[in-house]
Amino acid sequence: MRGDILKQAPRFVLVLALSWGWAACGSDSTAPPPESGPTPFSFNLDGLPDAEAFLPASNPTTVEGVALGRRLFYDQRLSGDETQSCGSCHQQAFAFTDGGRRFSLGIDGIEGTTNAPAIINALYIPDLFWDGRSATLEEQALEPVPNPIEMHVEWDVAVARLQADEELVDDFESAFGTRTVTKELVVRAIAQFERTLVSNNSRFDKYVRGELELTPQELRGFDRYKFENEGDCFHCHALGGLFTHNVFANNGLDADPDPGRFANTGDEFDMGKFRAPTLRNIEVTGPYMHDGRFDTLEQVLDHYGGGMQDGPNFDSKLFLHLTQGRTFSTQAKADIIAFLKTLTDEEFLTNPDFADPNEK
Repeated sequence: MRGDILKQAPRFVLVLALSWGWAACGSDSTAPPPESGPTPFSFNLDGLPDAEAFLPASNPTTVEGVALGRRLFYDQRLSGDETQSCGSCHQQAFAFTDGGRRFSLGIDGIEGTTNAPAIINALYIPDLFWDGRSATLEEQALEPVPNPIEMHVEWDVAVARLQADEELVDDFESAFGTRTVTKELVVRAIAQFERTLVSNNSRFDKYVRGELELTPQELRGFDRYKFENEGDCFHCHALGGLFTHNVFANNGLDADPDPGRFANTGDEFDMGKFRAPTLRNIEVTGPYMHDGRFDTLEQVLDHYGGGMQDGPNFDSKLFLHLTQGRTFSTQAKADIIAFLKTLTDEEFLTNPDFADPNEK
């Protein structure tokens, strides 16, 4: 254990109370069922903060609900021409981002306006989307289906397609105790599946647990990441655990920034602020920033090392970088990127439990 080095990434097994009173946590995906009803899902949240996990009693995570949600996440009947699913723009191999696209294309060939965010440790994320406009995963999942530049189908049409599938209706009955499909149950199932997309087994996690050693360069990058006079990354991207503080910030992309969170709240204090995403699996989630303007991690570091612009609500934690004209040497960038790549979780990217169940 390296608690002296990284006290924010403890190793523990989390016990979470669900609506029926308990859920055991471990590596298994099932737990002893209650006397009746769906089976509580067992999470392994080793190294992640227990107090911040959001598992709403209104939608308890169950084995049956997760299985149904996984099917629906990859179900193309939720799009107008039945060619796209949630998984089309959120691909597992890229940590559930859109495989290098700056902007995703909807079924009508129309580009979106923001980069498809990763779905990683989503049970910890409040206020979804880059601008935080949806309070829960259930609320978020309602939007893409009828959105005219995304999946572009009315919910009643999509629900009728699912209702006609007797095998799928059986799954709804197992998960929710009803054979009547509704959009509310669809998004509840999808949200349950998304909450199981837990990443906590990267090389860095194994280092924290004492299972392996990092290279000298990776350790130098770790030091640069956490020291204020170097990378100073930890103020927005927590040191260990989630690798984000789930804050909204203006990180100086433009002097006249996109509205960001302001478009949701109308509060001038939120102008130009966007969610600081997790850095877990950052190696495979490019392009970077809310608008995908940076193709590489080198370009991201060039931004923080001399490319930021002052503007409304520019984040105070970055002010010294701006005023001191701080830059990163070629060696410093290489070190930090080497460390960031230790956050790649190959198990997460290849876990068959997260994959399209229709693909063998």
